[in-house]
Amino acid sequence: MAKVRKTMKTGDFFLVILTLGLSIFGIIMVFSASYYVSINESGDPYFYLRRDIVWAVLGLGLMLVTMVIDYRFYAKIAPYLMAASIVLLALLFTPLGVTRNNATRWIGVGDFTLMPGEVAKIAVIIFVAWYLSQDPSRIKSLVRGIFPLLVLCAVCAGLIIMQPNLSTAITVSGIIVGIMFIAGLNVFYLVGVVGASAVGVLALVFSDPSGHWYRRVTSFMDPFADPLHTGYQVVQSLLALGSGGIFGMGLGRGLQKNLYLPEPQNDFILAIIGEELGFVGCIILFTAYILMIWRGMHIALNASDMFGTLLASGITIMIALQVILNIAVVTSSMPPTGITLPFISYGGNAMLLFMGSIGILLNISKRSAR
Repeated sequence: MAKVRKTMKTGDFFLVILTLGLSIFGIIMVFSASYYVSINESGDPYFYLRRDIVWAVLGLGLMLVTMVIDYRFYAKIAPYLMAASIVLLALLFTPLGVTRNNATRWIGVGDFTLMPGEVAKIAVIIFVAWYLSQDPSRIKSLVRGIFPLLVLCAVCAGLIIMQPNLSTAITVSGIIVGIMFIAGLNVFYLVGVVGASAVGVLALVFSDPSGHWYRRVTSFMDPFADPLHTGYQVVQSLLALGSGGIFGMGLGRGLQKNLYLPEPQNDFILAIIGEELGFVGCIILFTAYILMIWRGMHIALNASDMFGTLLASGITIMIALQVILNIAVVTSSMPPTGITLPFISYGGNAMLLFMGSIGILLNISKRSAR
């Protein structure tokens, strides 16, 4: 009992250091990447910096709150949270939906905006972890376990794709399938699910040769074929990465952020990191993410119950998927679509999601079994 009490008091200090380090680094890079954009949009070079600091502080507060709340509480509200998330996704297609850059991903009431896609990520993590931990035999049953979760996956992914937002749909689907695999999904079912998902994505892309997704895919396959239109953002990203070389041009000295690369503080902030800090800077950043994923896996393996294991696994899978997808987009390894780099990219909804999720991981760690 003394060992248990000691464990509940400590938590995972290394994970806290990684989270704070990434968040502080993110604030620095958001300021560097957004300096000229801020001047151009508002005349204030510190506009994005101030807002990013506010979101980081709020995220830290949320992390402290979720670190204190017993993670088993989320099992009690899992069905209601999932239902609320689906309702929020549906509200995007009402007058409350806010469209920016030809995508409807926000619900707006006055100055307040919310991204239901970000809420859906944590909602599916909590719900699937609860659903499978209630009866572990469900994952062995096609009718009671696998099929209902695949329906949930199709509903969430379908509503997100309609925004359109393929990367978030892939993330949500990957989270659900990943938790199912951790819970004991048969490898043959896993191959079938992944194969069916790939076929569905290809059907979506090639069903309309003149549509949005087809243009995205063709521009990604050869962005330099149309460098001034469909391939413009990816071309500027690749130019930034190439200009950085091994050691980079120096912090604050990048050129592509000077109104060449659109939204450099958001989805493509990694390109600015590569340009200013070089290949070495990117490797250090990726190492920090690998260590964070390792700590998440460690917490999942040492959780005191199955719900804690699946909950920690889902959060770790979410972070890993977003890092992989963001790197893939920035390096033109997949079609460009909105996906943030965890703890680094500018964005209040994403910062709150990741900081709150880290708090849940820390709470699971505090109650881990020895």
